Parts: sequence; C-alpha cells; structure tokens
Amino acid sequence: MKFGIFYELQLPRPWGVDDEFRLYQNALTQLELADRLGYDYAWEVEHHYLEEYSHSSAPGVFLGAASQRTKQIRLGHGILQLTTNHPAKLAAQVSALDLISNGRVDFGMGESASITELAPFNIPFDEKRAIFEDAVRCLVPMFTSPSHSYDGPYHHFPARNVLPKPRQKPHPPLWTACSQLQTIAYAGEKGLGALGFQFVSADAAHAWVHAYYNGLTKRLDKLADYPINPNIALVSMFMCAPTDEEARAKADGATFFQFCLRFYNSPDRSRPPPGAVNMWEEYGKWKRANPEAAEKALSGGLIGSPETLRKKLRKFEQSHIDQVILLNQAGRNTHEDICESLELFAAEVMPEFHATIAEHEAWKARVLAREIELEEVDTEPFNIRYGVKAVELAPARA
Repeated sequence: MKFGIFYELQLPRPWGVDDEFRLYQNALTQLELADRLGYDYAWEVEHHYLEEYSHSSAPGVFLGAASQRTKQIRLGHGILQLTTNHPAKLAAQVSALDLISNGRVDFGMGESASITELAPFNIPFDEKRAIFEDAVRCLVPMFTSPSHSYDGPYHHFPARNVLPKPRQKPHPPLWTACSQLQTIAYAGEKGLGALGFQFVSADAAHAWVHAYYNGLTKRLDKLADYPINPNIALVSMFMCAPTDEEARAKADGATFFQFCLRFYNSPDRSRPPPGAVNMWEEYGKWKRANPEAAEKALSGGLIGSPETLRKKLRKFEQSHIDQVILLNQAGRNTHEDICESLELFAAEVMPEFHATIAEHEAWKARVLAREIELEEVDTEPFNIRYGVKAVELAPARA
C-alpha cells in the first residue's frame, strides 16, 4: 500500500495579516519533510471562493514550488477543475509541472461539486459532467499531438500545437475525483484512477473496489485515447501520536473538513455573501450540539497510536486499496503536530505496508488479465458519504 498526503490549505477564521503566508510556507515545509520520510504522493486541490475550507486556488504555483523542494514524492493535482479552466491551459500547466519536477506529476481531473465555485464561471450545475467529459476528449490529445483541433458540444479548438509537452510519455497518469462514491464505479469504466473519500468500513471498501475493477475489466468505455490508470486512492482524516488520546486531542479540528465539505457541496442551498458565515464558529456550534455525531466522525479516520492505525490499515489492505491519502492539515491542527505525526507514522507504520506493494501489484495484474474474477457486489448499502450519514453532519443553514 502506498501513502499520500493531502492539502486543501484550510484556514479557519479569524484571519491575521500573515496567516495565509504561514499556511503556504508550513505546507511546503511539510511536503519537504514527507519527501525525506518516503511518502509516495502529495495531492493538492483546486478550489475557488470556499472561505476557510480551502485557500488553494492556484495549485500549479504551489506544486511548482514543491517540485523544487522535493526529489522523489509524486506531485498530484487532486484535482484540477475541467469545468472552470480551458483545456489548452490545463495541458500546458500540467506539462510544465511535469518538466520541472522531472516527470513526477499525476493529473487528477474533476468537475467541482459546488455551485459556489461554478456559478461565477457561468457553469450550469446540471451540465458539469457533460462539460467534464467533453473537456477530457479535447484535452488529452494536446499532450502528444503536434497539431490538434477539436469540435465538441462545449469546447471548440482550432488546430494548434499545445506546448510544452510533458516529460512522462504519453502524459502523466490520469485520475478523477470521486466526491460521490458512485463515481468510483464510473472511474473504473472510464479507465481513470479513482480519488475518493474514506470508506466507513472494510465491507464498503470491498464493495467499491469490486465495482471499480469490474467496471474497468468488463465495461471499459474510455473518454479518449489514453493509457488506463488502475488505481484507487482514499482520503482519510489522519493524526498519529504515541497514544490514541494524544492523537485525538491533536486532531480536534479534523471533522471541520467534513463539516465544510457538506456545507459547500449541497447543490440546493443558497450561498451566503462573502464573509457572512464564520465557518469555524458554526462548526463549533454544531459540535457542541451534536457530540455523538462529532465523536463518530472523528473515530472513522486514521487517528490514533501507531498500533491503532496499523489495525485500521490492515482492513484497507485486505480490500486491495492502492493508496491511502492522509489528511492532517485540517481545522486548526498545528504545524508542529502535523510534522510529528508524519514522522511517527513513517517510522513505525508505513514500512510494513510499503513491503506489500509488490504483492498487491501482482494481484492487480491478475485481476486486469481476468485471471481473477471479482464478484459483482451490490454497492447500494455503501453510499454513505463523508464517513457519517448526511443528517449526522448537517451544518447550519445558509
């Protein structure tokens, strides 16, 4: 099993004059540390206008800086929005990052799940999947073709040579965001890596892994001519400390991530004016009013001692997950605690799971060759998002 780290660049209010500066500088220092410790991936999102939840609207700049401070860790766009960016600009941006990082880029693509983000770009929420698919068809040939033109329902592009070309050939591995669990099966059918949120149980992981690989091996319908990227990565809240109690105390703000995610991803709610909602205060109100739900959400993540995390990760491993992406830059978790957590996990937990990567890859090769047939599992019982039921993680109405 491989391990990544994940950044929304969260910054709860109140904001000081230098807080964003320290947020970015600390995150880059954490990436540099993760690279030295042997973590496999660093994933960075693209979001716009999502106050407190994410201050990462220029991920190419952030990952470009990270590329010059690291040597081995892969740099993942998790994700770039194909709905709010022109395909040619994305192809050039990803290629340039691949060149300056010496071929360490993974390209996650997504739609955006929030009208807060889509509305200012005049993107109809109910058309975002169609726009995304049209953008993939338009974009992918730009990585290789010296003269590419495209005429689709949403994108029209005259013959041009989009430069530069990436270092990886034909291009960096392609992934898609799975903010809804059903998208995992979709990712398999499209031959894309699946970037998903944490499952709530080993049974759920088992079901969705089967759905993904059965989609890939039995119902493959790629959007364009690209190599398949058979990988499932799951994001989990994370904090590792010598004891469970210490880890939980240091990860007190972890469920802030889930709270804000639900707030911004609800398509049927009106948006408050900028600055009208203090998300950290609203989160505190919700947590005080719903202590059991807050406790349940916190217990669902990889938060605890090395031995506790080891036991939880063995369940992921048995379900044949490729990568667990660790989220501990969340809420008001401190820079010092994040660094100590990364160090302890790398020293006491990560090596034994790295040791089984070859065995897992051999299993996957047999699945892709149809030497192992995976049963079709009903995924309907496993459609819970965010680690808890929606009604248990309901933010204040906007």
